Parts: sequence; structure tokens; C-alpha cells
Amino acid sequence: MTVGSGQGKGMRTSILKRVVWLAFAASCTLISAHSNAERIKDLASVQGVRHNQLIGYGLVVGLDGSGDQTTQTPFTVQSIINMLSNLGVTLPPGTSLQLKNVAAVMVTATLPPFARNGQQIDVTVSSMGNAKSLRGGTLLMAPLKGADGNVYAVAQGNVLVGGAGASAGGSKVQINHLSVGRISGGATVERVVPTQLGEGEFVYLELNTTDFGTVQRMVEAINRNVGADIARAEDGRRIRVRAPTDADSRVSFLGRIENIDLQPQQTAAKVIVNGRTGSVVMNQSVAIDTCAVAHGGLSVTVSSEPQVSQPAPLSGGQTVVTERADIQVAQQGGSLLTLKAGASLAEVVKALNAIGATPLDLIAILQAMKAAGALRAELEII
Repeated sequence: MTVGSGQGKGMRTSILKRVVWLAFAASCTLISAHSNAERIKDLASVQGVRHNQLIGYGLVVGLDGSGDQTTQTPFTVQSIINMLSNLGVTLPPGTSLQLKNVAAVMVTATLPPFARNGQQIDVTVSSMGNAKSLRGGTLLMAPLKGADGNVYAVAQGNVLVGGAGASAGGSKVQINHLSVGRISGGATVERVVPTQLGEGEFVYLELNTTDFGTVQRMVEAINRNVGADIARAEDGRRIRVRAPTDADSRVSFLGRIENIDLQPQQTAAKVIVNGRTGSVVMNQSVAIDTCAVAHGGLSVTVSSEPQVSQPAPLSGGQTVVTERADIQVAQQGGSLLTLKAGASLAEVVKALNAIGATPLDLIAILQAMKAAGALRAELEII
């Protein structure tokens, strides 16, 4: 009887442990699935809700002798004369201005969607002359225009430059960039850009990148959370969604849709190579087939040594200095490395680092692997 009771307790304990383990595994699966999910607002945007670029020309004054050299930037002098004329100051004919505290700049800003009159936006001020620094300067009133030529904002304020520099006695020290600054809230919106949320009873969602699988999953997620036949895919990037016609209800409806979670389609395998900087970036979908990689470097060393040739005594000759060149060519032995099929990104990087490949060498290796059909990814060179 005692033995039977002990066996029952052991069985109950074993069952309890199994239930706990299954619950833990299920929770881990749910956490993993939730962590990989993304919101619709991170994957797509509403058609018509967009930013607009603004640009303008202005003058920065109050510089500590680091402005434009007016003899080399005549447009700065012309701008100063026009500004003074508008302010009621007339200069005598033939006046030569030599101002070192003024710089001509281009002012750029981004007008966000639904911006209203009086709203403050940030602006970037960039020198277009030969000013040494914009540090400590003040931007005078500069109108900002859109692509249609209309003025949408007016910028003015103190320029904040993140760099610093000093020069003396022919020596110069500089930290960061001094010819570009920023004014936080430096522009005031003066014209509203009308923005429409859809056409009639429909609102259109546009994916950030074309992907048929993600479009299908997004349509299913919207129909599952909002209602059947609410969303319909039009192509690999655009989704038509039936929305309320009332403005308040439509805003609430879009806010609900944007926060729906879904699991996006796995991104296509891609390797991005920057030939100018030697940068190589791969995503997690990159894989390879079985292949062997051998890489060796060729180095050429050229050195010269001065040789002095002196004539014999009383010969009347002159001492001549000649150069003796020494050229050596050496080729390093390339190690042969075998990469297994289906290797992950971490394994690929580890294997290529094992043969001592630099980023520039890695570009050549990846191109050769792609040509041989061993790289299962799209190779894009920028």
C-alpha cells in the first residue's frame, strides 16, 4: 500500500513537471511570435499622408570674422545691398563692402503632414559661400518655398553648430562640421498643405517595400481584426481599405488599423556592397551552397636608396647622387576554406574572417561566389 502511494505521488509529480514544461514552451513560443510581430504603421503608410520639402535663401549675421570673403562671393554683397534697400538704407554708388561677419546660406526644412498655421518646425542652415564657421550667427528672416514656388514657412533664429575649431600661426584644429547648423523650431508655418485621407469610402495603404507575401498577411490581419472584406490587395504594394466617411470616425478607424500586429514575410536575401567605402552588409536570410574559397594577396614593394658617386682625386669630375631602385613582388599563400551548404549569416562571416579577408577582399569573394552560383542572395553594388 505504501509502495502504491509512493508510485502515485511520483506519477503525479512527473505529470505536473510535464504540464509546467509544456506551458513554459508555449509561453516562449508566444513571446517569440509576439517579439517578431510588427505593427502595420511600421510597415506601411496611408496614401496622401506625406512630408513636403521646403527650401530658401538667407543671410546669417553676427559671425566672429568667420563669414564669407565678399571679394570671392559677390552674391553675398548683392544680398546685403538688397536687404538694406528693403529696410530703407541706401548705399552710395560704388560703395565697396568688406564684411566678414555675414554668410550666405541655404535654408532647408521638412513640412510634416497636417501642419497648421503657426506651427514651429526645425530648419537646417548650410553655408553656400566660403564662410569658415556659422557658429554664433543669427539667421535673418528667410522665406521657405515649396516645389510649386509658394511660400509655406518663414525661418529666423540663432544657429546652433555642433562643431568647434581654432586656428593660429598657420595651424588649425577642427571638430565636426562648422559650416552647417540647425535651428530648433526656427520656422513658422504660414500656409497649409491640404491632405486628403483616401478617396470617397476607401483609404489606401502603401507598403514601404514591395512584398506580395506581406501584403497578403496584412489584408488577412485587417479582415480578421476589423471585419470581413474590409481590406483588399490591389498589387504587391497597395491595399484598399473600406473606411467610414465621417472624418472623426475615419481617424479613429485608421488609428485602430495602424496598431494591428502581424508577422511580415521574411525579407529576400540580399548583400549590399559599397565599392567606395568597402562596406559590406548582409541580412539574416543570406545563405550559401557548398563551395571552396581560396584567397591570396599580391604585394609589390618598391624602395629606393640614394647612391653617391665621387670622382677620383684631381680628376676634375663632380660628385653625383643617383637613386638605386629595389622592386620586390611577393604573393601570399592563399588558404583553401570549405564552406558547407546552408550556412547561416554568422557562419558565413566567421568562415570568411577565418581566412583573414578584409572588407575589400570580401567584396571580391562575394562576387566570385555569386558568379559560381554558391551565394543564395541578391548582390547589390551601390
